[in-house]
Amino acid sequence: MQLPVADSRRVRAFAGRLLRSYRRSLLAVVALQALAALGALALPWLLGGLVDAVVAGTTRAYVDTVAGWLVAVVVLQALVTRYAQRGAMVLGEEVFAELRERFLAGVTHLPLSTVERAGTGDLLGRTTNDVDRVQWAVRFGIPRVLVTGTTITLTFGAALLAAPLVALAMLVGLPVLFLATRRYLRRSAPAYRAESAAYADLNGVLTESVEHAATVDALALGRRRREALDAAVATAWGREKVTLRLRMEVFFWLVVSFSLPVAAAVLWGAHLVGSGLATIGAVTTVGLYVIQVRGPLFELLMWVDEIQVATASLARIVGIELVAPDRHPGPARPTAEDIHAREVRYAYREGEDVLHGIDLTLTPGERLAIVGPSGAGKSTFGRMLAGIHPPTGGRVTVDGVPLVDLPEEELRRHVALVTQEHHVFVGSVADNLRLARQDATDAELLRALEAVDADTWVAELPEGMDTAVGSGGASLTPAQAQQLALARLVLLDPHTLVLDEATSLLDPRAARHLERSLSALLTGRTVVAIAHRLHTAHDADRVAVMDGGRITEIGPHSRLVAAGGEYAALWDSWQQD
Repeated sequence: MQLPVADSRRVRAFAGRLLRSYRRSLLAVVALQALAALGALALPWLLGGLVDAVVAGTTRAYVDTVAGWLVAVVVLQALVTRYAQRGAMVLGEEVFAELRERFLAGVTHLPLSTVERAGTGDLLGRTTNDVDRVQWAVRFGIPRVLVTGTTITLTFGAALLAAPLVALAMLVGLPVLFLATRRYLRRSAPAYRAESAAYADLNGVLTESVEHAATVDALALGRRRREALDAAVATAWGREKVTLRLRMEVFFWLVVSFSLPVAAAVLWGAHLVGSGLATIGAVTTVGLYVIQVRGPLFELLMWVDEIQVATASLARIVGIELVAPDRHPGPARPTAEDIHAREVRYAYREGEDVLHGIDLTLTPGERLAIVGPSGAGKSTFGRMLAGIHPPTGGRVTVDGVPLVDLPEEELRRHVALVTQEHHVFVGSVADNLRLARQDATDAELLRALEAVDADTWVAELPEGMDTAVGSGGASLTPAQAQQLALARLVLLDPHTLVLDEATSLLDPRAARHLERSLSALLTGRTVVAIAHRLHTAHDADRVAVMDGGRITEIGPHSRLVAAGGEYAALWDSWQQD
């Protein structure tokens, strides 16, 4: 499954809304670019007038005056161009910053079930290749399009004012230019979208092979993964060749369309001069304009190609906003802390339930351990209890309000999930902790670290809690990263916690010590611990045994052991190990 891709109409509407929000800055940049272009246009005009003056006979003083004006225009143009280009670059950065923030907001609010079905490749491709392409176009393309577009428009206008008849030569290449560009734009949009999708598939194959290298080695899947990679590379290369052929074709016709006006200006201008319909100076002025406009016109069309690539990527980025939410917050808000699961079913694929009508009531303040074999549905049920996924059948409520009817901020004040996966974000240790509570003081951060036995190693870092971690910063072990995740949970302070093997990356002795610290700290809170170490179950108020997506046994540890059922067998096996 791939995430949605926005159509052309939606992309144009999105880009229009984005640019309209910067209307004033855009108009200011265009005005400065127009002044810079006028400065450039003044040079051929002055030179053409000088040619006619020399032909008619003039004085040295006149030539010196024109030369002075030429120097003044060049200096003035350089100053205006400097500020015009700076304004355009700043505008590009502002537009891209807003686009990036909107994209990040969309990605972080995607339903997890959708992300899991889509896999890593498609989303990774959108957050890397597609963002990079849009970034290049926004930062450099928009400024240069403003510059070249303004220059071309004013150049044509100046040529018409200088010598309307001679300026007709500039139109000779337009039919070729129009037809070639129209044909290219019609074919390039789908080609670039297919190319982006191919690179997304390639990213997926690479990412999955690297992330699961141990499994690939254990199951001797290396050859199959290489074959899959070769196939993905071949597809991407094939899509790249299609777009390359399109570019080669359009650039050939662009060169033709640029060369025709130069030849036409010379031949047509000579005819007009011979007929007495134009002066040599007028032909010189238009000829210089024709030569001068070639650079901006070629650059504009080059950026049209780059913008086509960026538009295909933008369609994939905007497509993130097309993902339907998996929850719709309602007005009801809970006042109590009791959580109930009623007839909970869940299916990752339609018609293939992995949970089968589970009923469970959590008593506020109790410790519940969920145990069972791999694939029993423990983690899936834990996500239901934490409101991560909406059930495909039944419901999970807090004080009678379905968890999926609560806004995310409200939901996390009631129940939170910590899994065995660990994430360290770029920033300081304090920044990582304040993801849970932005207004937390340093003293509160320290207490949270102490609660999870992380205060000692954090104090030993070069700058303590201000030490940079994550990519490019201090490297943390998996166990330390997991402790940071648990400290964030302490700061979040919900009344119900779902710990999905949250201490699995610690050695058993350290995990036991950490769990005791958490137990003392979390007194009075409801804790659901999904565990493979059965000492967690031994300490719990109740134990729920899951198998095949159902709760097969539930009760206190001592009673389940005495019953001699499935849990007793698990307990005996774990003690022997």
